[in-house]
Amino acid sequence: MKTAVIGASGYAGGELLRLLAIHPKFEVAAVSAHSNAGEQVTSIHPQLQSYAGREFVSADSIDFSTIELAFLALPHGESAALIAKIPDHVKIIDLGADYRLENPAQWEKYYGGKHAGAWVYGMPELGAGQREAIKKESRVANPGCYATSISLGIAPAISIIDTSDIVVVAASGTTGAGRSAKINLIGSEVMNSLTSYKFGGVHQHTPEIEQALSAIASKEAKISFTPILAPMPRGILSTITAKLTKSVTTEQAHDLFSQHYANEFFVDLLPQGQMPKTSAVTGSNKVQIQVAVDVHTNRIVVSVAIDNLGKGAAGQAIQNANLICGLAENSGLAFDGVGA
Repeated sequence: MKTAVIGASGYAGGELLRLLAIHPKFEVAAVSAHSNAGEQVTSIHPQLQSYAGREFVSADSIDFSTIELAFLALPHGESAALIAKIPDHVKIIDLGADYRLENPAQWEKYYGGKHAGAWVYGMPELGAGQREAIKKESRVANPGCYATSISLGIAPAISIIDTSDIVVVAASGTTGAGRSAKINLIGSEVMNSLTSYKFGGVHQHTPEIEQALSAIASKEAKISFTPILAPMPRGILSTITAKLTKSVTTEQAHDLFSQHYANEFFVDLLPQGQMPKTSAVTGSNKVQIQVAVDVHTNRIVVSVAIDNLGKGAAGQAIQNANLICGLAENSGLAFDGVGA
C-alpha cells in the first residue's frame, strides 16, 4: 500500500519511518516535513539509512490520489486542516490529539481552539469491543502515550475499584515533549534531575484517559495525574493506584490481569516478583505490566512500562493501520524490546 508519513521530521515521525521500512505491506511513498522540505531525511534522522537519498517534501506537494494510507504526526491542533484536503479514499491514522476527545468543552479546556470532532479511539486492547470498532473504520485517532500506559494499566481492574479515586504518577523520557528546542529540555537541564510538570491535574491526557475508562466502566472515572520528566530520551513508567471495592489478594489481582490480557500479543503481564523496565520495551510496541494489592491501604497498585515512541505513538499507529487494512495486527511489529 502506498503510504505517506506527514510530520516525519519529529521523533514520532522518525520512529514511524524506521518501523515502516521493515513493514511487509506498507510502502513509504511520501515523506513530508513542512519546515524541512527539501532536506535529506538522513540529515534529520541519520539512523534511517534505508531512506538515504530521499528528501522531505511539503504536504501540499503530495499527490494523494496515489496514496492509500497516511500517518499524521503533527503538533496538536494541526491535523484537522490538512485532513480536510485529503481524499476520502485515503485511510488515516492521526497521531495527534485532534480527534481523540468526544466532548468539545474538554478540547477547548485542555487544548484550545475549535474542536474537530471524534474518530474511533485506537487502543485495541482496551476491551468493550474496541478492536472490532477499529476494524470497521478507515480513520483512527491514535491514543496519547501517557493515556496508553495508564488506561491499559487499570482497565482490567475497573470492576473492582472505585473509579472516582484513581491516582497516577508517571515518568516520561524527553522525546515525549517533541523535537522543538526548549531550554528545560536541553541536556544540562535534564541530566541528573527529575521534575514534575503540568502539576495539579492540568495535563492534556487527563480527559482522554477519563473518557476511555468511563466508557468501559459505564460510569464516571476520575484520575489525579502527576507527570514527571525523566532524564532519558524515551520510555514511560506509570504507577497507578486505586481504592478497591472488593476484597482481593495480590494473587487474585494478578489472575484477573492475566485473564484480561491472555490473548494480547503486545501486553506482557510479568510473573509476580518481576517489575516492568522501560529499557525492556525500548524500540518495541510492547507493554509490560505488574500488579499488587497494598493491604495496608486497600488499594490496587499497577506498574506499567512502554516506549512512548513505540506503543505510545508509532508502533500503536501501525498496529491500528494493520487493523483497518485487514492485516495481521502484529505485521511489521512482531519483535521484542532492545533491553540494556
